[in-house]
Amino acid sequence: MVTELGQPEDLEQLLERSRTEPILIFKHSTQCSISTAAYNEFLEFTSGAEEISCGLILVLENRPLSTAIETRLGIRHESPQAIVVENGRPIWNASHWSITAGALRRALRG
Repeated sequence: MVTELGQPEDLEQLLERSRTEPILIFKHSTQCSISTAAYNEFLEFTSGAEEISCGLILVLENRPLSTAIETRLGIRHESPQAIVVENGRPIWNASHWSITAGALRRALRG
């Protein structure tokens, strides 16, 4: 399930969900071809993983929330970027060409 994160409350709800299940946050730049390629990999992953809660943030359109994620999770901002969170803490992250459907599957299904 993919939810676009638009407000700080959306992020807080997703992070709260990470206390009972791993979640994925995907940061996407709508102006970057590398991000578009990673976004397509993210969509491929999510099409077969409906049970995983995923938050999508469009970084150019919502820079303050993207910055809040960096601050809250302690992971330097990159775009594109994928972050797996368990119990409110990041356990895996990748950026740019390292974001593939296979890498996301491995990160979320062990």
